[in-house]
Amino acid sequence: MTFVWERPDLKPRTIHTWHKQHQDLHVEHPFYRRRTSVSINKLKDGDVSLSLSRVKLSDRGTYRCYFPELEKDWTVQLVVGISSFPIIHLSGMDRSSSGVVLQCKSAGWYPEPGVLWLDGEGKLLSAGPTETVRGPDDLYTVSSRVTVEKRHSNSFTCRVHQKDTKLNRETHISVAGRHTFMI
Repeated sequence: MTFVWERPDLKPRTIHTWHKQHQDLHVEHPFYRRRTSVSINKLKDGDVSLSLSRVKLSDRGTYRCYFPELEKDWTVQLVVGISSFPIIHLSGMDRSSSGVVLQCKSAGWYPEPGVLWLDGEGKLLSAGPTETVRGPDDLYTVSSRVTVEKRHSNSFTCRVHQKDTKLNRETHISVAGRHTFMI
């Protein structure tokens, strides 16, 4: 049995070939060399899943598995997500409400994420609009501010989330009197 994994948008298109019970390294796209594999144990059960190591943002896209003898093919879409943990800091005081302004920032995301603020009981807080910047590397940096008033819990969470990849990263902070503690 022979099957070929391809990226239709690349030249050469072939990224992995399985022929006569062996991987054929001579036809692999150089960008994927030594990064693709299939499980010999799973092949016995008919599973031709491609494993990709050291995944990069540029790996996102459409992949095609083709069986020449059967003239059958299947395509899958790979979504690559990159995330980082947010950092919260005390940005200032809001004298009109006797509250403090917290700022949350997280860099190095793909695809574009959103930001939520939660109180100590997990309830959504009303925050200002999220500022989003896309860098020359196609990665996103997001930041958001929220004004919080002294409450019984004084614990707050900034959650950065990406809905397509289901990536979530969060950081907690406790604000007590004049002191702020990161958790």
